[in-house]
Amino acid sequence: MSQFMVETSARHVHVTKEHLEILFVKDFELSIKKWLSQPGQYASGERVDVVGPKKTLTGVSILGPVRPATQVELSLTDARSIGVAAPIRESGDIAGTPGCKLVGPCGEVEITEGVIAAKRHIHMTPADAAEFGVADKEIVSVKIDNEGRSVIYGDVVVRVSDKFALAMHIDTDESNAAACGRDVKGEIVK
Repeated sequence: MSQFMVETSARHVHVTKEHLEILFVKDFELSIKKWLSQPGQYASGERVDVVGPKKTLTGVSILGPVRPATQVELSLTDARSIGVAAPIRESGDIAGTPGCKLVGPCGEVEITEGVIAAKRHIHMTPADAAEFGVADKEIVSVKIDNEGRSVIYGDVVVRVSDKFALAMHIDTDESNAAACGRDVKGEIVK
């Protein structure tokens, strides 16, 4: 196997249980709208507004399950449009990042940090990593061959865990640059 699925990760929010209950109601549980490629991860039916200094993004999907920290993942275009200078970071690496306001149907939460543009990455199991000859946290380049818009993405971090399924994630800006559709494959180039 030399190729893997490349998925576009649109803007979304991860929330803590505490923030979920403020945005919705006490003891609220996220509903499962659609299972995602990563085991146990799903797009919920719940949405919130993401408010920045310049603009509001309405109806942003919450991904489940709840997390230890609230995090907002936007494309750089989205972040600029709301007036937030989001750094490019791996998911979960939110220390020192800008914040924003989240508005739900029952309340709002002002987060002091947590807005990022997710670093492009490949999820792999240890067996996948061995097959591709890469290691956890290794930085690779990935080629996507699309008619008229082939690209090679550098600075792609490999993330290895037995809890993952093989897939690369890029944001909407990166996806549009490569004219990605639904069935996109990538391959590591050295």
